[in-house]
Amino acid sequence: MNTTPSPDPRDRPARLTVGVVGAGRVGPTLAASLKLAGHRPVAVSGVSDASVRRAEELLPGVPLVPPAEVLARAELVLLTVPDDALPDLVSGLARTGAVRPGQLLVHTSGRYGAGVLDPATRVGALPLALHPVMTFTGAPVDVQRLAGCSFGVTAPEELRLAAEALVVEMGGEPEWVAESARPLYHAALAMGANHLVTLVAQAQEVLARSGVAAPDRMLGPLLGAALDNALRSGDAALTGPVARGDAGTVAAHVRELHRHAPGAVSGYLAMARTTADRALARGTLGADQAEKLLDVLADAAHGPEGPGTPGDPSSGGER
Repeated sequence: MNTTPSPDPRDRPARLTVGVVGAGRVGPTLAASLKLAGHRPVAVSGVSDASVRRAEELLPGVPLVPPAEVLARAELVLLTVPDDALPDLVSGLARTGAVRPGQLLVHTSGRYGAGVLDPATRVGALPLALHPVMTFTGAPVDVQRLAGCSFGVTAPEELRLAAEALVVEMGGEPEWVAESARPLYHAALAMGANHLVTLVAQAQEVLARSGVAAPDRMLGPLLGAALDNALRSGDAALTGPVARGDAGTVAAHVRELHRHAPGAVSGYLAMARTTADRALARGTLGADQAEKLLDVLADAAHGPEGPGTPGDPSSGGER
């Protein structure tokens, strides 16, 4: 039986008219989710053909208008533009009088807290930073994926209940992040999600070059288990040649990468060094093993002709 208490109806915001500035992958999805909760999307702005199509698919019948008109029509405005564009957008909207006192302004940037909305707050807006911790495709399925999604939330204390209620209405779980911690919080998410995509895509490319016909099918179960183990156990889940101190194997890896996938070498070396440091700190990698391993990694940084591990029969010579 679910014992989680439902939000007190008194803490839920009234049904609001919703506008979206920036019809990328995030804004229309959140507006569609708010619509399911009873709010009413009334306006959206977008520039590219893709954003127009996305808005039409996720928010059918909602008119496409300039940003200032979005703010004129909506009580709750989602500012879903790229991080670097957000400060200038907020300043411009406040300077031109587009922001109304009492208007809820919500941005979805992971990098910024509520402070980036200060120009609008000074003219009476109510600032909320609600960052959904999910990757978006821009397709309708994203609305369902919001169920159980964490949101990094930063807002003034007096808006805490409103922020939490909006996140819950979208199916999410609010996680409070201090204003000063937002850049660090966002860096952690980039490491975990964005860099993971790069690693997986690179691993697929290298497998394909090795002759594997279906890299995705091979990696799926392995990476799924590795992710589950890492989330459950952290560094205790470390496996593989680096964690075991198999310096000869690592040297062979690097030589082959230099020959067949040189673009993958720098990433492999960086992750191997980090893995070695963490295994050493945990005590699963001995100091002698770590020294040999780090020597191999240092040699490997010089190129494919760098020396391998002393005593490794696979090192040196032509193949």
